[in-house]
Amino acid sequence: MDEKLHVVVVNYIEPEAMDIIRAVSDAIVVTDASALARAERNGDASRGAELDQVLASADVVYALKLPDRFVERAPRMRWLQTISTGVDRILSPELVNSPVTVTNMSGIHEVTIAEFVLMHMLMFVKDAPRSFYQQIEGRFKWFPMDVLTGKTVGIIGLGRIGREVARVVRFFNMKVVATKRTATQGDIEENVDLLLPLAKLHDLLQQSDFVVLALPLTPESRNLIGEPELRAMKPTAKLINVSRGAIVDEPALIRALQEGWIGGAGLDVFVQEPLPADSPLRRMQNVIFSPHVSGNIAEYDVGAARLFAENLRRFLAGEPLLNIVDKERGY
Repeated sequence: MDEKLHVVVVNYIEPEAMDIIRAVSDAIVVTDASALARAERNGDASRGAELDQVLASADVVYALKLPDRFVERAPRMRWLQTISTGVDRILSPELVNSPVTVTNMSGIHEVTIAEFVLMHMLMFVKDAPRSFYQQIEGRFKWFPMDVLTGKTVGIIGLGRIGREVARVVRFFNMKVVATKRTATQGDIEENVDLLLPLAKLHDLLQQSDFVVLALPLTPESRNLIGEPELRAMKPTAKLINVSRGAIVDEPALIRALQEGWIGGAGLDVFVQEPLPADSPLRRMQNVIFSPHVSGNIAEYDVGAARLFAENLRRFLAGEPLLNIVDKERGY
């Protein structure tokens, strides 16, 4: 009987990250199946049988993008560690209904994403896009700027990322209003001036100069920000989305930006990624666009591998895992 724990890595990771995983214990066997999975994603079925064999041996899988028919092809899998925090793209009905434990990367993104949000706020109050366009167009014309001090930040979703955003903006003497799914009247959170349940979303929108989306994509949050919500915002307010594009009704957002319902948007995520070349969002001067990079740092693979290594140690020791996902809720 093979007593080794078989760990299969489905997506490419840096060699240093792979070494961190392999160093956890002599009781594990780590197989790098990234090349096999990549070939299949690219339409090359010639190595499908080889990938089937590897997945069939997996007790634990470390992955970002899952192969087709993943649960069926990995019948002995007990635990899936995803390399991202959001799990909306992997939670198929088959996986949700299976006994497989799913864990995510919650805890390694909040600092870089909070800094990214702060960058957007500063770019808006300092009108950085106007400077960029002046540089491109060869102009040199003075314009006034604003400050963050005294502004109100509305944070929708007070998880780890939302709490870090609240902590960071405090240094700029900004007021923080936040929603939390479990909040009840009178609840208090550190660095938050006013905590509201999600049912009071419009109260947050009406008073915020910046609205930051920091909640997971679930059936309940899909299209949470639609026309009524965008019209509830101040005409000068900026929407910053670093969570998932589908939380926003994108056609309604385009209209809001074109017709001046809101002042602008900082968008790192979109309903369709890559964002289609003909999307008006690519050409709007009141939009700061980025290609889903807010959580990326050069050391991401290593940080993620360290978290996975700690979870592997816990798994081998029979201890509770970190960041277990509620598959029914989707986070």
